[in-house]
Formats: sequence, structure tokens, C-alpha cells
Amino acid sequence: MQTVGVPSKVAEVEQQLLGPGSPFELVDEVFLGETLRVPANRTRILRDLLVNSVNFGDQEYVVATDGVTERRITFAQHERLVASVAKAFADKYGVGKGDRVAILAANTPEWIISFWAATSLGAIAVGLNGWWSGLEIEQGLADCEPKLLVADRKRLDRLQGRDPGVPTIVMEDDFAALEQYAPEAPLPDVAIDADDPCIILYTSGTTGFPKGAVHTHGNLGWLLSMIFWHGARSMMSSPPPAGAPPTVQFCTSPMFHVSGLHTGVVTYLATGTKSVWWQGRFDVLGAAKVLEAEQCTGWSITETILHRFVNHPEVEQFNLSAIRTVGGGGSPISPSLQARTRAVFPNAASSMGLGYGLTECTAWAVTNFGQELVDYPMSCGRPLAGVEVEIRDPDDIDSAALALGEEGEVLIRSAGVMLEYWRRPEATADSIRKGRWLRTGDIGRFDGGRLYLSSRKRDLILRGGENIYPVEIEKRIEDHPDVSECAVIGIDDVEFGQAVKAIVVPRPGCILDEAVLGEWVAGGLAYFKVPTAWEFRNEALPRNASGKILKDPLRTGVASTFVEE
Repeated sequence: MQTVGVPSKVAEVEQQLLGPGSPFELVDEVFLGETLRVPANRTRILRDLLVNSVNFGDQEYVVATDGVTERRITFAQHERLVASVAKAFADKYGVGKGDRVAILAANTPEWIISFWAATSLGAIAVGLNGWWSGLEIEQGLADCEPKLLVADRKRLDRLQGRDPGVPTIVMEDDFAALEQYAPEAPLPDVAIDADDPCIILYTSGTTGFPKGAVHTHGNLGWLLSMIFWHGARSMMSSPPPAGAPPTVQFCTSPMFHVSGLHTGVVTYLATGTKSVWWQGRFDVLGAAKVLEAEQCTGWSITETILHRFVNHPEVEQFNLSAIRTVGGGGSPISPSLQARTRAVFPNAASSMGLGYGLTECTAWAVTNFGQELVDYPMSCGRPLAGVEVEIRDPDDIDSAALALGEEGEVLIRSAGVMLEYWRRPEATADSIRKGRWLRTGDIGRFDGGRLYLSSRKRDLILRGGENIYPVEIEKRIEDHPDVSECAVIGIDDVEFGQAVKAIVVPRPGCILDEAVLGEWVAGGLAYFKVPTAWEFRNEALPRNASGKILKDPLRTGVASTFVEE
């Protein structure tokens, strides 16, 4: 695949970093049963990161703040807290290798400590979506069947007094005692293999309740190598100015996402990076004060928060000159928003980067950064080192790759491809094809060696980095006694990228009301899934011969070409 427009310095650095004997040399190894190109020098299990983290000593690892209150934890303190909590998990709750420890909370130090305690025991940390409703929380617990639930009060209150059915640690009430349970305890020493699962995160799908993507210790080790490689590539091709302050990352992505957990919690421990975590509802001016006070140098963002921040009329009164890297993924960022971001963070203008990937491929596969993002702002970028990307016919997905420039479904092959969907062999087989090629469901093309997306998961809605499956909302609306049928689609939204629209047909003789239906949806689903736009129709929705609702005519307003017989 011929790639054009790669700056000569970047190409030179990449060759230097990936060549034989280099720190990131790629080798052929068997990984989850397939021979893949992987970095020879990589982390095998997450607990090794904990062991090594004590070398960062009294440097700060976590700063948790809402702009008023704060908690600071050094790397040395964190290792001791994790060892104590892991001992309590094992002694008091019987947590061992392969058990699930579900975490349901806002971004807190307790979330981070629980995660490391679970994975150090060889258990599987399950990041439950902190935005779920009570019903969704119960569905998630039933799906992963955890040995233990660690949760904050706010999310437990959504159960409205119902028993979660699993031993539960309430962070505000119980966690401090666990941190002091065994202050001198060593880290666990249970045997862990690189192919052992360590994380379940619930991810997008086109039907039904979200599926649990299972990541192995090896998946995370591969991702860290890619992050280290990209960091070295960026710094060597565009070195920071002399006397630049040490790296401090500002974090606003949720820990139950790969953006907050994998490229945040895990990466910052591995790199000895100070991380400043915003707590509570995001506040632009409060965040700006923290960015200034903590001299944050980087921020991994989502489009929605970035849009709110850079377009706030008062942000430019703050000294944000320490910020030298801004990047993110999860949803496309328009060229106009990229330009505004460079204006607000001028010292990050030349290093801004955007990534493309899925939870199913451990967060990352393709990236566009620096001058290439300026030159090709609509592209996702080039595949990471050793990552293979193909475009195939979505109706013949196991066929050969399409010719360059042709549009089709994006498939990814790398050591980041998840182990499986938790307890869903059929869904796993449908998504991970022969040779461990992952179907993304995204439609795109290659041009000049770069990936361009035409659409993301056709029917899926991307609201502020959150993937929303229309079928969940449709089922909830159609459960209302006055509704005959409905379809849910995404519509353009300046702030969130997309918003949720419901097109609803009432039962004969019934009159529908937006407010009533909105409350109905909110009673069973998270608030971000509640439609903000409604359309009521008296005629039946367009369907194909098999009875499936056709959504393209609903999106475009162009009548369906199908003729009902």
C-alpha cells in the first residue's frame, strides 16, 4: 500500500524505531492462536507494571479533583493501597483468578485502585457503564456474574433499593477500611499468563444489550507498546522545546471506556505520568482553572467536551500555554473544530492527533497526527506499526480485500483484537473472522495509504463519544401501550456530533406526547439515550420484503425504492 504525504522526518524516525535491534522491533509470534507481527519487547501481564511503578516513588500518579476538593496519590502510595485492597478482596470476598470484579462508579481513585487490585489477583475487572439506568445495571450484573461489586452511592441509588444480588462494597462507606486492611501486604503472586483475560468493557452492538468485550493481559501489553512507539515517534520527529515542563495529563474520559482506562489509567502507571482526573459533572471554567493550576501538558478529549471547552467565551483568559498535546478518538472531529482547538491551545497546534479504533481492538488501530492531520484533516490516518487494515465487501466479508479506493467494510488484524465477547460465542464468531480479522461494521476506503470513514456502523448513533444502539431505544418506545411502531436514527448535532431522533407511529385512536414518551424512555434507559427530537407519523414506516424497517429513507427524506406487494 503506497502512502503519500508522510513528512520525511517522521518516515526516518519510524524506520529507526522499528528496524532490527531497535526498541520496537516487530517479530512474528503466535498470539491468541495466530501468527501476528508484534513488538518483541512488550509487557506480558499488567501486574508487572505495578511492580515497576514503585520506581517512580514519590512522584504523583493520581490527582482527583472537582476544582474544590482533591486527593493526591503517589506511585509508591498507590502500590501499597493496591496490595492492601487486593488482600482484602481475596480474604474477605474470596476473589481469585478468573473471578469478575465489577466496578460501577464515577472517575475516582477508588475506581483505579479497585481495577489494579482485581487484575493483580488474576481476576477480571469489569467496567460497568456509569451512565446506565437501574435496569441496565441489573442487566450488566446478570451478564458478567461478578464475585464482587465495587460501586459509589449515586449509581447504587439507581437500583431504588433493589438488592444487586452480589456482595457490594460502597466506596463512600467501605473503601477506606480496605485501603488500611493490610498496609504491609505484598502484591499477589498468583500465576498469570499473557492470554488470560483481565478486563471486560461493555461495547457497542447493533442489536440488544451491549456485549462485553474481553481483553487479555497480552492485548494491553501490545497497546502499551503502540503508545510508547507513537510517543517516541512524536517526540523524535517534533521534540518539545527546551525547558518544557514534565508531562501532566488532564483526564475527562470515563474509566469504563478504553479512552479512560487503557490509554489513561494503565498507560499513566506504565509511563510514570502524573494524571489529573476531573470528578463530577464537567465544568468548563472549573476545568480551565485546574489545567492552569496543575500545569497540565496534555489532554485526551472527546468531541463534545472539546466543543464545549474551546467555544466557551472565557477560556482564553486562562494561561493554557503548558498544553502541548491534544488528542482523542471515539468520534470524528471536524476541521473547523480542529482549527478552533489549535487557536485555544497554540502550543499543541503542531502535535494534535486523532485516533481510530474500537473497544474490540483494544482502543487503537489507526492514527493521524501532527502535520499529516493538518494536510489530511478528514482522514483517520495510517495504521499503527504491525496493524493490518483491509476494506472488504460487507456482503461477502470473508472475500479478498477490495481494490484501493473502493468503499467497503473496515476490518482490522492486530494483537489488539479482543479475545472474545463474554459468553457470546455466536457474536464472537460473527465479529472475529478467520485469521483473527475483526469486523468493525464501519464503512470506509483507503486513499493514499490513509483510511477514510464514510459512515460509522450505519445505524449506530455516536453522541459525544457514546455509542448508542437504536434497537434498545426502539424496543423501549414500542413497549409503550400507545405506540404501534418506531425507528430511531441519529441526526446532526453541533455540540454532540449526533443526537437521537425517534420517528413514532401511534396505535389507532391514540395521541402521543413528546414529554410523556421521553419520561417513558428515561424510566428504562440512561439519559443520553432519551431522544431529543421526535417525529410522529400516521402512516406505516417503510420496510423491505423481510419486514425490516428501512432507515435510509427516514434519514434522507427520499422515498424508498421498494414497492410493497
